[in-house]
Amino acid sequence: MPRDQRRPVRVRRVDEVNSVHEIFEHCLPAFGGAILRRVYTILDRAIGMGCPITLSIAGPVTVSGQHQSWLIPLLETGWVAYISTTDAVCYHDGHRSLNAHILNTVYEVPIFGDDAALLEEKVIRVTDMGFDEDVLLDQDKFLAAMLRRPEFQKKMTGTELRNRLGLYYGAQEKANGVQPGLLSTCSRLGIPVFVGAPSDGSVFLNSVKLWAMKQAGLIPDYAFELDLHAEVFEACAYHFWGLFSSEAKSIATLILGGGVPKNFNLQPEPALGQILGLPDVRGYEFDVQITTAPVTDGSLSSCPPAEAVTWGKVDKDTYLNSTESLPCDYSMVMPFLVKALLEKHGRREPHRLYEHREGLVENLRSAVAENGEWLMESLQYPVAKG
Repeated sequence: MPRDQRRPVRVRRVDEVNSVHEIFEHCLPAFGGAILRRVYTILDRAIGMGCPITLSIAGPVTVSGQHQSWLIPLLETGWVAYISTTDAVCYHDGHRSLNAHILNTVYEVPIFGDDAALLEEKVIRVTDMGFDEDVLLDQDKFLAAMLRRPEFQKKMTGTELRNRLGLYYGAQEKANGVQPGLLSTCSRLGIPVFVGAPSDGSVFLNSVKLWAMKQAGLIPDYAFELDLHAEVFEACAYHFWGLFSSEAKSIATLILGGGVPKNFNLQPEPALGQILGLPDVRGYEFDVQITTAPVTDGSLSSCPPAEAVTWGKVDKDTYLNSTESLPCDYSMVMPFLVKALLEKHGRREPHRLYEHREGLVENLRSAVAENGEWLMESLQYPVAKG
């Protein structure tokens, strides 16, 4: 390395700094701490330039209470444009709101305890969190009753489903005097919530129950249906907005864990550029991920942002200085990252993309129509007859 490019290692004593954000800036000089510092500085830059952030989060963040400790404060900063997560996160989000009458709805249990004994006690375990089986049964009854209401008897996107679900959760939270949950907060802030695998969770399983009851002739009608085409197109519309219409003319992503939420979060760029053929589409300018998956396992969960450059999902011109992958359990660092960034940047007005979704979807639809010649040509291929 040329001498003029060498960066000296300078640190401050922890008893000489006055805030959490100064710890990230001055007290993490090396090893994993240095990777964590780079994660912080990339997010710091993205937030500083007003870049909309998409958030992908996998894992039982709601049942574990992490949504109330650091995730909801992060959403209330106004930095996050939309969320990609799992059906399970949305399902478990309702437990506390519906079961305030149960003392300690979710409680700590040993990871390496007697699971056979927990089964006898009708206790469900999620890592080191436990809750009574009745909590799940109450949740199922609530969801089935909700999905039978008139406003759900139509085809809709998953974002609309989860926005409406958040409104119902919010009403239950107020009635039972419990803290706001994830979906009610997203509904309040106009944050769209995407689930890339909606059938892989118990919210949808309750819809399956109602569908099956209609098929068996037990109920006269059930018309709820997810519009997956419209939901994916909506995600693309938000990415399109971030690149071409947002104040920053750029977009960032924070990926916590991996799996389907991560993949869905990265799909708008290939959908817009590769599939729809729209010009000048580029990937995320800022890409930070925190994952425990080792890169040698070959999974999407572990692949670093640099690999996403080859797919066009991350901007090729900026990635060397604006992406990072931290090998870590995000539950160990996110409270400190959120606190430090909040200390430095404060809050701003939320993007409220859900409230503007019809106009943003129409903008993208118009761009697709203008690209009609390319799209029509893309349908031509000499398919061999079977």
